Amino acid sequence: MRRRRMLSLATASALTAAVLAVPSAARADTAPPGPPAVPDIMSMLPGFDPLKPSSDPVKLDDAQRDLHVTYQSGGQTKTLNDYLTSSGTQGFLVLDGSKIVTEWYAPGYGKDSRFQSWSMAKSFTGDAVGIALSEGKIHSLDDTVGQYVPELASTDYGKVTLYNMLRMSSGIDWNETTDDIFMHPAFSLGLSTPVQWAAGRHTGWPQGSKFNYTSLNSAVLAQVVANAYGIPFSKFLQDRIWGPTGMADTDYVGTDSHGHALGYCCIYSTDRDFARFGKMMLDGGQVAGRTVVPASWVDAVHKPSGVSPVYGLHWWIDGNDGYYASGLGGQLIYVDPARKVVIVRSTLYSVNDGDTLPAFHAVAKAVADQRG
Repeated sequence: MRRRRMLSLATASALTAAVLAVPSAARADTAPPGPPAVPDIMSMLPGFDPLKPSSDPVKLDDAQRDLHVTYQSGGQTKTLNDYLTSSGTQGFLVLDGSKIVTEWYAPGYGKDSRFQSWSMAKSFTGDAVGIALSEGKIHSLDDTVGQYVPELASTDYGKVTLYNMLRMSSGIDWNETTDDIFMHPAFSLGLSTPVQWAAGRHTGWPQGSKFNYTSLNSAVLAQVVANAYGIPFSKFLQDRIWGPTGMADTDYVGTDSHGHALGYCCIYSTDRDFARFGKMMLDGGQVAGRTVVPASWVDAVHKPSGVSPVYGLHWWIDGNDGYYASGLGGQLIYVDPARKVVIVRSTLYSVNDGDTLPAFHAVAKAVADQRG
C-alpha cells in the first residue's frame, strides 16, 4: 500500500504527544469506556477548535460477531486477529449499514479515544469544496485560488485552478518528504498561516501536467471554502459536515492559532465518528434523508483524476474495490460501495503495511457473505 505523506513519524509523534498521552479504555467490547482520552486536555490548549456532537446523532448498533476472516500475505494464510495485533493498529471498526460488526482497540484505547486523522482530513476538505460548489459559493472548479483568496491573487498559487488543487496537480514546487516537516510545526506553533506560507511558493512545472501530493494544497482549499462562506473553516466543518452527518462525540480540529483550521490534517475524532463520515459517503452523501454531500460529488471523488490512477478528488482509489481517506501513519476510512461496508483503522504508525488492503478486502467480503 502506498504511503503518501512522508513527514517523519518521529516528528509527528513529538508534535502530538501532549494530546495523545491519555488514552481511555481498552477493548470496547470487553471493558467499560474510560474517561475521554483527549477532550479535557485539548479544551485547555490553544490551537484546537471543538467539533460538537450533532443534535441528531446517527445511532450505531453494536452487533459484533466473529467474521472468520482470513487473507493471504507473503505466501501465508493470516487472520484478522493476526493483522490487528501485528500491524500497529490502535483502533479498528467495521460497519455493515448501521451495525458495528467488529470493534477492536489495542490496550489503553477504547471507543471514547480520540485519534489523530493526519491526512484523512484532506478528504473532509475535498468534500467541503463539493458542498460549496453545489451551493453556488464556489462557481466552478475552473476558478482559480486567487478568485477566493485575494492575498494570493498575484502569486503563483493564485493562478492554480481548484480542480488541479483537488487532484494534487497544482504545479507548485513541493516535496512532501521535506517541505511538510517545516510547514507543519510553523502552523502548529502559530508562526505562520497557510496563506502566508502559500504566498512564498512558486511554480515548478505546468499545473495539471503531473500528480504531486502537496499538503499545502489542502490547507489553501480550506481557506478557499472559509472565504467563500465568510466563516472560519472549523465552523464550516461544524455546521455543514459534523452536525448534518450526525456525529455523536465532541471532536477537535487543529488550527494555526490564528483562526484557520489546517485542512490537510489534524482532526481528532473517535473511530465511531470517523465511521459515520464513511457511512455518509457510502450512502451517497445522505444521512436520514438529508443531503450532506451531493451524490454527484460522492460519485466523482473516487474516479481517476487523469494525473493519477489511484487518486481522485482528495480521496484515494483502491481499484474497483473501494476508495479511502488516508493518513500519515496508516489511518484509513475505507468505503466499499459494492459490498456496502465501511472500515476505519486508527494508528500512530504501521507495521506490515502491505497487509492492510488485503486484510480490508477480506473483511469486506466476509461481511457481505455473512449478510446473506
